Amino acid sequence: MTKIQKRISEALEILQQLGLPKEQLNERTAICLLALLELPINKTWGQASNPLLGIRAILDFAREKLEHNYAENTRKSIRKYSVKHLVAAGILLHNPDQPDRAVNSSLNCYQVEPTALVLFRKFGSLNWKKALPAYLTHRPTLAEQFAQHRDMQRISVAIKQGHAISLSAGKHSDLIRSIIEEFAAYFASGGQLVYVGDTGKKWSYFDEELLQSLGVQVGSHGKMPDVVLYDKTRNWLILIEAVASSGPVDGIRHSELSNLFKTSTAGLVYVTAFPDRGEVMRKFLSVVAWETEVWCASDPTHLIHFNGVRFLGPYTE
Repeated sequence: MTKIQKRISEALEILQQLGLPKEQLNERTAICLLALLELPINKTWGQASNPLLGIRAILDFAREKLEHNYAENTRKSIRKYSVKHLVAAGILLHNPDQPDRAVNSSLNCYQVEPTALVLFRKFGSLNWKKALPAYLTHRPTLAEQFAQHRDMQRISVAIKQGHAISLSAGKHSDLIRSIIEEFAAYFASGGQLVYVGDTGKKWSYFDEELLQSLGVQVGSHGKMPDVVLYDKTRNWLILIEAVASSGPVDGIRHSELSNLFKTSTAGLVYVTAFPDRGEVMRKFLSVVAWETEVWCASDPTHLIHFNGVRFLGPYTE
């Protein structure tokens, strides 16, 4: 067994003793832990640290220090099947420097929880056997506390009387909230919310029965717009993309949505929503599809209409 294999084996032993499910007892997760402890083979466990690292930095550590060269397209797997579970176990903290950071931000980072770091530094010493049971006794409480802290950073959105949903914090969710609370009030008054997506949870709210009553069935793999509203008075389905950083209703997206909702008995209205008329809007305005609408949360009573024969309405061939 090489020194690198031995170090990975030690990390796996720790994860096993911490009671992680067998699905997480793998080399990939062990390497993630070692990267976040900044623990190459020339350091002892007592020298472990807990830097803030993103997925890119974890991949770099694996390649440079442990001779494991993960392909770029494995980033999602590492985040979803290793790092995410270490966070759930309370071993890692997600964005401890800024808990309200958007889930899809490129600045997302992770850090070994301080109490866990103290424990890991004792691995291989006489103190390990005493420290481990004490840590396991308190770990659920630590995990719950951090989960509650994350929940406090979420954005509450009222959807109808007596009901509310919460979205992951961030600019994208702020914009979705504005769409529901302001766009709907001005341009779909009395309308019904059909669907709301979220960066942290794809199907945050979905009135599937209502959508099916309008002739549309969407599978779990359907690429839904960020918000769908139903204007019963005019029999319109309003399909809205919230663009805080990317994703306007351009020609390709217009075609995708047209195909996804092609069986709708309600007319289709396409809207791209921006936070304001600033940099993001200027970046994407040239690719917004014709015969669609643009709305800015900063000017909620106004719409920008992209050509066509009528203002805010569905188009039929």
